[in-house]
Amino acid sequence: MMDGKTGFTAAQIEHYGDELYNAWRTRTTVAPLLAREPLITIDDAYRIQERFIARRVAAGERIVGKKIGVTSRAVQELIGVDRPDFGQLTSGMAFDEGQDVPLAGLIQPKAEAEVAFVLKRDLNGPGITATDVIRATDYVVPCFEIVDSRITDWKIRIQDTVADNASCGVYLLGHAKKKVTDLDLNLAGMVLERNGELFSTAAGAAVQGGPVNAVVWLANTLGALGIPFKAGEVILSGSQSTLIPVVPGEQLRCTVGGLGACTINFV
Repeated sequence: MMDGKTGFTAAQIEHYGDELYNAWRTRTTVAPLLAREPLITIDDAYRIQERFIARRVAAGERIVGKKIGVTSRAVQELIGVDRPDFGQLTSGMAFDEGQDVPLAGLIQPKAEAEVAFVLKRDLNGPGITATDVIRATDYVVPCFEIVDSRITDWKIRIQDTVADNASCGVYLLGHAKKKVTDLDLNLAGMVLERNGELFSTAAGAAVQGGPVNAVVWLANTLGALGIPFKAGEVILSGSQSTLIPVVPGEQLRCTVGGLGACTINFV
């Protein structure tokens, strides 16, 4: 993903990383970075992301996984890119099914349904194959990611969302779990319900040709940057649903064929 092309100074990286950290901490938004810094590169944006996450870790959180974002063609066209992005998951983002998810800690949340991979062994790219991912995965679960932008009104381009840690908010893992080899994630249909009514349907193949392929891409991309996947980490493989703005009192439920269902309640 990064190729060393950067024009920002260390002071600029620190400034914008700290700005996003403070926006997250105070639940406020900032103006789009690209609008203020027209020359910002994707490499600059990832360095800002690193600073943002380093501040969260320094404050007591720990890295518990990774996520892939901007996987659908429609979203890529919306923000003018031809490739996905990635972000880091921290312990402060994690919820399990059965826990209510409070929206008071978020700014402008939107939910998306996907499949999460939980690893039982390390993966060190590049050179990772689909077989490697399958062997390294302990199990998969249906899940929700609640994305949340610190950029005002979601007026983002790729540099903005990358700097903002791929718009990570929080995520919730379902209780249903299976081995990857026990189902065909590419063909498995996903049904998403909102307050008991059908909202959308999708199939795993819509995500980078399948969730396993998405994880392969992410493992190799991060591996080339010297960032491994660690045993026990959670890997979010990319949204299979459209983004859904959420408010307190709502309930979403996603059902993945052959895997099971996951329900999330917002308060």
